[in-house]
Amino acid sequence: MQQEHFYEPAKGHGLKHDPFNAIIGPRPIGWVSSRGADGSVNLAPYSFFNAFCYHPPIIGFSSIGAKDTLRNVRETREFVWNLATRELGEAMNASSAAAPYGVDEFTLAGLEKAPSNLVQVPRVAASPVNFECKLADIVQLKGWQGEPASAWLVLGEVVGVHIAPHLIVDGVFDTFSAHILLRAGGATAYAEVLPETRLDMKRPG
Repeated sequence: MQQEHFYEPAKGHGLKHDPFNAIIGPRPIGWVSSRGADGSVNLAPYSFFNAFCYHPPIIGFSSIGAKDTLRNVRETREFVWNLATRELGEAMNASSAAAPYGVDEFTLAGLEKAPSNLVQVPRVAASPVNFECKLADIVQLKGWQGEPASAWLVLGEVVGVHIAPHLIVDGVFDTFSAHILLRAGGATAYAEVLPETRLDMKRPG
């Protein structure tokens, strides 16, 4: 039997690319639009993103480093999550370009804005789902020994939801028709949710 690869992250993984985020995946993409106190708009994808609570509905993303989105959310306490789909994959990727504060990534990626109903942050008009969010908390992450990390978990309460009508079938959101794009391992890998990948399991009674 081949020996397993074991490593202690603090001492390095010994591989060509860190396997951590490849193993925890594919992962939902936190495609977040935000607005600063000066009115400037930012749009950026985050690969550490997920949902955390039903009532109230809480989503969150982790900013590795104090990036523009973190600054904006601190200032205005609002953001919008936009669903990344395969059709929007290239535009989503373009919005990840490193740009000075104040540069509008909507423009860089060739995306139109749509107004939100309850927050002052624009949505990605072409995205089939948008969550309008109010800031719930910002937590600086830290290791088990208490040392602070250069990473901040931004948690938002979803106060408004926009869903394209073609994705609601018999009252159920059709995940497998949305062509949701996910972040996979390595520097370039993504995955797409497709109907042929679906399987169903009932919870035990």
